[in-house]
Amino acid sequence: MLNRNHFFRLIQLAQKPWVIHGIFWILVFLMMLMIGQDDQLTIVELVRMLINIVFYMLVVYINLGYLIPKFLNQKNFMTYVMLLLAMVAIFTPIKVLLLYITYEDAEPREMLVMNQHTIFLLLFLIAGGSTILKIISDWQKHQRDRKDLETRRMQSEIKFLKSQINPHFLFNTLNSLYALTLMKSDKAPEIVIKLSEMMRYMLYESNERRVPLQKEVNYIENYLEMETLRQSGRPDIKLKIEGNITEQTIAPLLFIPFLENSFKHGLNHQINEGYVHVNMKVFENKLLLRIVNSKPSAMPTNPPLEMKSGGIGLVNVQRRLNLLYPEQFKLDITENDTEHIVELSLALTT
Repeated sequence: MLNRNHFFRLIQLAQKPWVIHGIFWILVFLMMLMIGQDDQLTIVELVRMLINIVFYMLVVYINLGYLIPKFLNQKNFMTYVMLLLAMVAIFTPIKVLLLYITYEDAEPREMLVMNQHTIFLLLFLIAGGSTILKIISDWQKHQRDRKDLETRRMQSEIKFLKSQINPHFLFNTLNSLYALTLMKSDKAPEIVIKLSEMMRYMLYESNERRVPLQKEVNYIENYLEMETLRQSGRPDIKLKIEGNITEQTIAPLLFIPFLENSFKHGLNHQINEGYVHVNMKVFENKLLLRIVNSKPSAMPTNPPLEMKSGGIGLVNVQRRLNLLYPEQFKLDITENDTEHIVELSLALTT
């Protein structure tokens, strides 16, 4: 009985080039037996078939192993064609001579000599056929390598963009925590707890390409609760979730740059009357996110350090959306005199 390990070893063995080539030539030989024999096979006839197979293999492997890499791959097309013709021209009389020896009667010998041009053409077509298959195989390999390279490049870029989001968020949060510590606020320990929960998610649970939507929502809830604590509970911060969030998956850390932006450029400068409203509607395979934040009537002339850090997060999240959800999202960012609005429509997977 074959166990699973033996089965996988057989699969790996079957994928080796020398095994594939061996199976191919065995099939060719079997086809020659089926096509060329109407009666009982003799030793002499078997020898003739083996001679044919050997010369087919010679022209194919000399072509694949020497002529193509040495001349065709180096763009020396005319030299390649001339050498291919020369190789077939040399092998044709040798093959005819060996087959000639296997016949005793004069008639088949004469037919063999008269049909040398047919043998030449057949050998040339077989060698040329191997060239065509090699070109197709190399093209397919090039396409696979190109696709793999593009995939690795995209994955590296996504990881780089996500790595920029994490320290950007941490930088802003530590600035706020530092300010509360200076004021000896009782809210500082609770913010540390919320921050530790969020960092645990960012470090250990968000490394996958997709995470459960439920975890991403929990992350948003922790962020908004932390902001509420940081701003002493005075601003109007609301989160409304509509629909089922237990089955879908989503790319991690997509929404936090939008939330950061809503606080950094809005609520942080109007603590008493400002607001941030987050509304998420979840359908079977679609998510709608709307974030509305109030704008201050006038921005400060000397903005704090966290505001000077710029829009790294928003630029990155738009790039991540393009990479992870090509043609599967719609992002609109608008503003008027009193509000800044983000609307995101995103395809979901289960």
